[in-house]
Amino acid sequence: MSRGRPTNSSVRRPSGVRVTPREVRTDTALPPPVRRGDVPSLDPHHFGITVTDLDPAVEFYRDTFDLGTPERFSVSGEAFADGVGVDGATGRFAHFVCDGARIELVEYDPEGPDATGAAVNQPGAKHIGLAVDDVDAFYADLDPSVETLSEPRTTESGTRILFVRDPDGNLIEVLELS
Repeated sequence: MSRGRPTNSSVRRPSGVRVTPREVRTDTALPPPVRRGDVPSLDPHHFGITVTDLDPAVEFYRDTFDLGTPERFSVSGEAFADGVGVDGATGRFAHFVCDGARIELVEYDPEGPDATGAAVNQPGAKHIGLAVDDVDAFYADLDPSVETLSEPRTTESGTRILFVRDPDGNLIEVLELS
């Protein structure tokens, strides 16, 4: 669903879009978080998103989320193909560095079948979450061609959310923590 409404140029997109891990709430039925001493040290390095065409994907993420210029590189060879489990694979990559982690966009050759989930409740569906200071200001400043699932909504937990789709249909949750 394309919103098809003009942007409000007087509203500035909040700076400092950052990858934010989900907070574990103590009032839910979720298991307790794993303590740092219980497992080897794990630090987020990147969140990978496979795209069909790297250049328009880079433009979308850079412009929509104000992520700046990504680091770009290519990888090929037998070790890479074996490591990703795709015969003869090569990859073109773009890494946007965000507060200690990266959003990794990758275009593979050969390209595999589409694995984009149409809805967040489909098993195997994926999305990344990016926190902003003001979801409503972010929404007001979105290019009208950017597809959203709805207008910003406040969940029962008090978090303000907005889901958008990138050019390949991948979901990105934009959230404002309460």
